[in-house]
Amino acid sequence: MTISKVSRRGFLASAAASLAVLATPALALTDAQAKSLVDRAVADINKVIASGKPLNSMIRDFEKIFSKYADVNIIARSALGPDARRLTSSQSRAYTKAFQGYIARKYGKRFNEFVGGQIEVNGVRKVKSFHEVKGTARLRGQAPFEVNFLVSDKSGSSKFFDMIIEGISLRLSEKAEIGAMLDKNKGDINALIAELKKAG
Repeated sequence: MTISKVSRRGFLASAAASLAVLATPALALTDAQAKSLVDRAVADINKVIASGKPLNSMIRDFEKIFSKYADVNIIARSALGPDARRLTSSQSRAYTKAFQGYIARKYGKRFNEFVGGQIEVNGVRKVKSFHEVKGTARLRGQAPFEVNFLVSDKSGSSKFFDMIIEGISLRLSEKAEIGAMLDKNKGDINALIAELKKAG
């Protein structure tokens, strides 16, 4: 994998992790609502990137954005896959919190690489039971590239549930990463949680 692709994925994953939540429990999600959701989340991400703050402060801001906008529980359980079904209630809470911190550190660290970059939202279309919001990432020194945000309201409010970066699914990428960590820890959930608290 090239450095360019790794950088792109890291930057876009940072944005990905911070998208979600426009509460519309009584109404079906519309194209306009899905686009508005992504517009607002992207604006928050762009603001952090352009803030000029020290990296540690940017990472803290990113975690706040992530916890505010993302359905962390769904993303975390999806990354864990079938093993999520064997979590106890206390393990589920601990794992989700550790996953949130891991994502914030892993992708927040890349913010300094992309100062001056922007994500532009271009359009939206309904695809089966979700909405696909199309965007373009414009990073300094790189050709623009497409990124698609997938939004659904199945949980009762509209939420981001995946992001496709040049054909690569963020959710599937993280599932591979978490799966590798769990394998390394021989299937021990508590050991995985402990590693996640330090990883990223």
